[in-house]
Amino acid sequence: MQKYDIVIIGGGPAGLSAGLSAKKAGIDSILILERDSELGGILNQCIHNGFGLHTFKEELTGPEYASRFIEQIIDKDIEYRLDTMVLDISPNRIVTAMNKTEGMFQIRAGAVILAMGCRERPRGALNIPGYRPAGIFSAGTAQRLVNIEGYLPGKEVVILGSGDIGLIMARRMTLEGAKVKVVAEVMPYSGGLKRNIVQCLDDYQIPLKLSHTVVDIEGKDHIEAVTIAEVDSNRKVIQGTEKRYTCDTLLLSVGLIPENELSKNAGIEISSVTNGPIVNESLETSISGIFACGNVLHVHDLVDFVSEEAGKAGESAALYVLKSKETRDDVNENLSNVIVNRTNLTDSESLGDLRTDTIINVKAEEGVRYTVPSKIRSLHVNKFINLRFRVGNVYKNSFVSVYLDNERVIHNKKRILSPGEMEQVVVTKEMLCQKTDLKNITLKIESE
Repeated sequence: MQKYDIVIIGGGPAGLSAGLSAKKAGIDSILILERDSELGGILNQCIHNGFGLHTFKEELTGPEYASRFIEQIIDKDIEYRLDTMVLDISPNRIVTAMNKTEGMFQIRAGAVILAMGCRERPRGALNIPGYRPAGIFSAGTAQRLVNIEGYLPGKEVVILGSGDIGLIMARRMTLEGAKVKVVAEVMPYSGGLKRNIVQCLDDYQIPLKLSHTVVDIEGKDHIEAVTIAEVDSNRKVIQGTEKRYTCDTLLLSVGLIPENELSKNAGIEISSVTNGPIVNESLETSISGIFACGNVLHVHDLVDFVSEEAGKAGESAALYVLKSKETRDDVNENLSNVIVNRTNLTDSESLGDLRTDTIINVKAEEGVRYTVPSKIRSLHVNKFINLRFRVGNVYKNSFVSVYLDNERVIHNKKRILSPGEMEQVVVTKEMLCQKTDLKNITLKIESE
């Protein structure tokens, strides 16, 4: 059986960043497994710009952003295998995979990092009546057809859903000569970033109809038209609001789902809200030594945030491997320095005190849909921790509040909060240390 200190599943932006971070933390035995024929993941088909403003302080296209990381992977001799499909991960971190050159093989990993990304929600999840003709694509599939394969799916386009990929494809199809007639969104707010609404719809006079959905699809062999109608607050169709649009293409941009079949089969605890693993402050899942980052954990707005999060996962996995190589009673000097720096312990404190770690639950209430992480081990927080979260509705002139048990310690005013924008709040270690018996951290949206 092959052995590696760290096995990373997925060679997209999350997997690449995690690998580089683990290498920087002192791990040399790293393997990235990628099912596609090249590294970079979804970025390879995202030829629009807007990537890298946080990471590289300049605006890049998706392939340019990916190449920055791929070059570093090659330069640092981090091993990777392409066209390799992972079939199973056991709870004791044995990874089963296969490819056409090695057949089926197994790897014993000191730590595993899940970086499989996400997939688009299919039409079957929408319950749209009508036939199932040709001409219906997910927005991501259309993006690949146009940007990678060089095919234009159609000339008259209707888009259902206002996720970022759908908004970007509205502009892309327009630039390729197609006519995008309307973008319909069943929710009363857009699911995409505000900047994409402005740059991809408003700048091209493409109408966005909120609280609207497709209620009928015409055509047997190929799509000929769709009917769109307004819906009420319960998403029930309002009779008399139907409008018919002739089209030869319907693009679906109706949400992303983290790719967690491997995670579920391994027995990892999954959040019912994000459909990603439940993780602690180190991005470690409910199974020791298995970490998760990027869109397999929760769907991100910006790839820069994916890279940042994955960097932390790589660092945490490296620390886990280093700790596992030494016993509690015989921690070498280098590892002691790593742990002291990581947990912010003083020289006079014993590493054995880590056994007294307490688990703090992070709760999402009153407008907050979810938080990442969901649990915090008190002594594993460095100087601060970022709590990332999404809200469940649009809130204007509201406050993001953080409570340590019943004491409010953060009360930040926000002009606008929307589900399409991921938010974050910083909790410092100093705040956590003020309450020795802290049990819960709660995030809420408050009006005053």
